[in-house]
Amino acid sequence: MKKMLIVGGSDAGISAALRIKELDLQAKVSVVVADAFPNFSICGLPFYLSGEVPDWRTLAHRSVEEIEQHGIDLLLEHRALAIDSEVKQMHVRSDDGTTCQLEYDKLLIATGAESVEPPIGGLENPGVFFLRWMDDSFAVKKFLDRENPNKAVIIGGGYIGLEMADALTHKGITVTLLEFAPEVLTTLDPELGAFIRAELQSKGVRVVTGQAVQHISRNENILTVHTASGETVTADMVLVAAGAKPSTQLARSADIGLGAGNAIQVDSHMATQTTDIWAAGDCVQTWHRILERHVYMPLGTTAHKQGRVAGENMLGGSCEFKGSLGTQVVKVLDQVAARTGLREHEASEAGFDPLTVMQTTWDHKVYYPGAKEMHIRLTGDRSTGRLLGAQLVGHRESEVSKRVDIVATALYHGMAVKELCDLDLSYTPPLSSPWDPIQMSAMLWCSKL
Repeated sequence: MKKMLIVGGSDAGISAALRIKELDLQAKVSVVVADAFPNFSICGLPFYLSGEVPDWRTLAHRSVEEIEQHGIDLLLEHRALAIDSEVKQMHVRSDDGTTCQLEYDKLLIATGAESVEPPIGGLENPGVFFLRWMDDSFAVKKFLDRENPNKAVIIGGGYIGLEMADALTHKGITVTLLEFAPEVLTTLDPELGAFIRAELQSKGVRVVTGQAVQHISRNENILTVHTASGETVTADMVLVAAGAKPSTQLARSADIGLGAGNAIQVDSHMATQTTDIWAAGDCVQTWHRILERHVYMPLGTTAHKQGRVAGENMLGGSCEFKGSLGTQVVKVLDQVAARTGLREHEASEAGFDPLTVMQTTWDHKVYYPGAKEMHIRLTGDRSTGRLLGAQLVGHRESEVSKRVDIVATALYHGMAVKELCDLDLSYTPPLSSPWDPIQMSAMLWCSKL
């Protein structure tokens, strides 16, 4: 019986385990999970903390029992400490301190990412939180319920920071958002990030950009955040959302090579350079379909795909991960922001000759009640006409995610900008226009050549 050992019980690890059991019911699949919460939707944590998802248990894609019904053994609250690839063993320690050696025929490392701890003094103070795993969310929830805070500071204006600004505002907490960059949501061009800033401010969030945080001090129950410019902001709690980095300590214990972004180096089959060891998810580098090189781009959708590919190949398959376009979407209060592919400066750095157009239009026919503005930036290559990317901001009811997925599909197939106009897209006045907003932007782009 083949011994399939998987480290990590989140998206990539569980996807791999399920794929293995789909293909070989006789395979012995064991998953080592650091906590007691396998296959939970970490992306849903802000909605649990806002109260919109009242029961944290519903964040589980599958319960422990459902996973085990597939014939998968879960070793909960066990930490993988080191790998000996020569004898195919992994050293594991349980939360009660017990240690053991687990043997494997094939091994998958799916250890995910960990929160970046910026060089800020005072991160150890009570009331200062990070948010990545279920235990992090329980700590925040306990604080919210016990202390009933009135004011919060969020350090970082990326996806987690923005979603938590939304969540805490939903709970009636006054939020100050501090971002080092000139604008929030730096994955978008500043022209679109400004719309998200305006949305935050319209709902009472104070947004401070271009400020580096130096340290956090505490006096009794009050936290004070000090910036490099000398500004201070007081709060009852602080959430640090400064990004993510790949968790690679286990891989390094076996001298497994690292690649882009110091993530685990893998090929298109999700295999590492070490025989019989694969890796997938937020701990690995990702192939970018347009850049045609590896990048570090941790996304839940990517992790699911990579895990499935790895699981099949651990059984001797030849499945390939086809790469990512960095397609992302986030809801911030009543606005939604999305992107896919390359922005203009990224395209220029990659050697393209980019042209970007920006258009503001209605999400559906304006004569039908409830029409909302949608802002679109579309980028293509002047020389070849190739579509390179898109960014969108619009109301949460304006189907921004549908529109970015149109572009993502076109990018996957290497389409030209003008070919967007040939797509047979759905139309009814309450939902769109005869020419979808994406097609309108494509026409505008073509007119600028």
